[in-house]
Amino acid sequence: MTATMTGAFLPGGRRVELKQVPVPRPGHGQVLLRVRASTICGSDLRAIYREHLGHGPEAYQGVIGGHEPAGEVVEVGPGTDSPRPGDRVAVYHISGCGTCPDCRMGYQISCASPSRAAYGWQRDGGHAEYLLADARDCVRLPDFLTFLDGACCACGFGTAYEALCRIEPSGKDRLLIVGTGPVGMAAGLLARCLGVPYRVGVDTNQERLDLALRLGAIDEGVRVGEEALPALITKTGGGFEATMDCSGSAPGRTLAVRAARRYGRCVLVGEGGRLELDASPDVIHQQLRIEGSWVTSTWRLQELVDNLARWRLHPEVVVTGRYPLADAAAAYQEADAGTCGKVGIVA
Repeated sequence: MTATMTGAFLPGGRRVELKQVPVPRPGHGQVLLRVRASTICGSDLRAIYREHLGHGPEAYQGVIGGHEPAGEVVEVGPGTDSPRPGDRVAVYHISGCGTCPDCRMGYQISCASPSRAAYGWQRDGGHAEYLLADARDCVRLPDFLTFLDGACCACGFGTAYEALCRIEPSGKDRLLIVGTGPVGMAAGLLARCLGVPYRVGVDTNQERLDLALRLGAIDEGVRVGEEALPALITKTGGGFEATMDCSGSAPGRTLAVRAARRYGRCVLVGEGGRLELDASPDVIHQQLRIEGSWVTSTWRLQELVDNLARWRLHPEVVVTGRYPLADAAAAYQEADAGTCGKVGIVA
């Protein structure tokens, strides 16, 4: 008799369906994980949970949801030397072709091959009791980190860390974070570890600003309004050395660019929306460096989890809701409300 497990599917219309499906068996180069934590990402809410908006890399194919999983290896397929049974891992959530230039650099997120598949989008994800993963997508967790820490890193903290590495803020910089949801909070906590002495968060949601302040992710919170930009420019005597948009909104992106000082650096992270600027006064005359940053790479994710152990930082501090798999619908409802931190499904 084939063993079965519970998996959570996202049919759209803000619904979650629990189904019984067979427990997969690992093939060549694959591992079977017992999932211990699987967090919910804003991209899941935006493009799958509410309605199926995606196409191309974001096309949802009716698979088990959840692209931020971590768990314990329980079985390995032939040709798999690492990881081994008993290893604790997070799963990089894109499985690419493995041979294109982007995959060879570890940036499977940018793989353009038809074989590219995202966990929770085109192949079964972590909202289940077990997960079949390619061994090359697994990143080993240091003993210091929990499974929930690993799930938070698989996308959210990894995305924030990659973006920070692009603009390289340090002790001589002030950092503006537009959008203090889970990725924005992650950016603030990581920037603190990198020695950034002054971090300001901007959001429309006072609850999220308050949470970011309590966690120490930001030193000051600013509600968005017409006077936000001039106040930020005045506060810093000309703008921030480094800025980051995690909001994915057109006004948020514009604010992140215009709040950067001359010769500053701005990185765009939040998905969706548009960016509209006056090229000369906003960018050229300011001599800004504007970067786009899409998720992270497998090697950078490993670097992150190793650094977190050195920094003694648990990413799970941003998690405000923990639910068993049976309550996945309630977990998505809390995450969709947009007033909390990270929400996780834990075993």
